[in-house]
Amino acid sequence: MPPFRFTHHALIVCSQLSPGFRFNTAVQDVNDSRPHWLRVLAIGRRPRNTLIRITVLVAVCFVTFKFILLPIRVEGISMQPTYHTGQVNCINRLAYLRHEPQRGDIISVRFAGESVMLMKRIIGLPGETVSFHGGKTFVNNQPLAEPYVKFSCDWEAGPIACSTNQFYVVGDNRSMPFNLHTQGRADRERIIGKLFL
Repeated sequence: MPPFRFTHHALIVCSQLSPGFRFNTAVQDVNDSRPHWLRVLAIGRRPRNTLIRITVLVAVCFVTFKFILLPIRVEGISMQPTYHTGQVNCINRLAYLRHEPQRGDIISVRFAGESVMLMKRIIGLPGETVSFHGGKTFVNNQPLAEPYVKFSCDWEAGPIACSTNQFYVVGDNRSMPFNLHTQGRADRERIIGKLFL
């Protein structure tokens, strides 16, 4: 019998396998195909879970934008340069549940009906007197620091007294003529909420 010869073409090495070793002999069923990637992208690998998530998301969005955050679009120049025409923001309706509006807050005031609102800044609180002299704002005859006012102002008006249920509101753009700038006293019940961003 001729001796074994090993060539460089093939070499098989055998070693003892561990007792727990098993060969995977499972054959994939041709009918068991994976979901198409477009379907996975659209509804996920578990459509039922995806449907639950969508339902919860829709409910949360409905409650949030119906009762908490009111989307608005800025129109007009009265709040420049702080806000410009076309900007979109939200009004937080829950902002004043725990405290009253504060000086410097940018708020939404119901002007006419449910859809027309004014975006203004509070400068006078209930019981205070507001006046404008030489382009400066005075509250109870004391000058008010307003770093948000960037344009020159020549307003001369007042004194205007707020009742115990009124806030004095005005825009940041004081370069407009006083009589063309919608501003003045706003009753507390007409304040819808505070600007969110």
